[in-house]
Amino acid sequence: MGEPGKDQTGGSAVGSDRYSRQELFARIGPEGQRRLRGKHAFVLGAGALGTGNAELLVRAGVGRLTIVDRDYVEWSNLQRQQLYEEADARDRLPKAAAAQRRLQRLNGDVDVRGVVADVGPAELEELASGADVLIDATDNFDARLLLNDFAVRQRLPWVYGACVGSYGTTLTIIPGETPCLSCLLESVPLGGATCDTVGVIAPVVQMVVAYQGAAALKLLVGDSEALNRKLISFDLWSNQHTAIDVSRMKRPGCPTCGEHPTYPHLQPEQQTRTAVLCGRDTVQLRPPAGAVRRDLAELARALRRLGADVQANEFLVSFTAGSHRLVVFADGRALVHGTKDVAEARSLYHKYLG
Repeated sequence: MGEPGKDQTGGSAVGSDRYSRQELFARIGPEGQRRLRGKHAFVLGAGALGTGNAELLVRAGVGRLTIVDRDYVEWSNLQRQQLYEEADARDRLPKAAAAQRRLQRLNGDVDVRGVVADVGPAELEELASGADVLIDATDNFDARLLLNDFAVRQRLPWVYGACVGSYGTTLTIIPGETPCLSCLLESVPLGGATCDTVGVIAPVVQMVVAYQGAAALKLLVGDSEALNRKLISFDLWSNQHTAIDVSRMKRPGCPTCGEHPTYPHLQPEQQTRTAVLCGRDTVQLRPPAGAVRRDLAELARALRRLGADVQANEFLVSFTAGSHRLVVFADGRALVHGTKDVAEARSLYHKYLG
């Protein structure tokens, strides 16, 4: 018998048994599968929505997938973030690195790139330019509005998605055709509670992923006529489902997709070096552009000499300082857990990290 995933000559099973059920679906077919194989999907965020969308697309046979995230795996993620396991949380592996490792094991025919980074305009320019679809899997509107400005400026389709509690919502945005996210924020209440304040159940994640993943597949195989261009929202616990026609919400004066766009969220003054993470007692500190990368091994040794309780891997160093925990990445970025006070976070950073 042949090896699983290989044909009898030892070659890849792409285009034969592996995707046979997907190819039998008439709206994809063999031609759609070939198109999918030549496409690049970019996923911003490797949490619940990011891991779900990434797994769906990798199993479907997209040619290339880039997934980017700034955080690491914690125990509270395991309830709904389907690519991760206990060892990832125990070792505090960065989500993007853990996701890449698992996705490559799922389908060796896909070029998977996991990037550990806090994304700004420069990172989007480097990693997402030329992608065929962008998928929003973030947990905050600053990142979504940044992605929105970038996608509209680059004329790239993107799929918005969010979930909290038992509520989910999603929308496919086609620059030049549909309203953008900035348009909708004028009239549709999209913000509010977060998973860190009111929780989230796994089924609503899977439902949002189903809508986002279906939209991504339609775009990648070239069946844009099948796209649902309405804002979909639902509450799985109270059994509510709505679809809102947003076509008339496109604003001529929108700073992103209007007649005179300025793309405000791509401007340098919007790129903060500090941020209180959404719904968490955590401050992120980013080094200035061009800063020298950290030698993590040397940092771990220095902290141990000071008597700190240190946990380290090739991607980060984590240590406890009193009632706080600091996590330092190779690019010099740090997460200071246990505070929402930026000044206090900076003081701790300079005390221990220079």
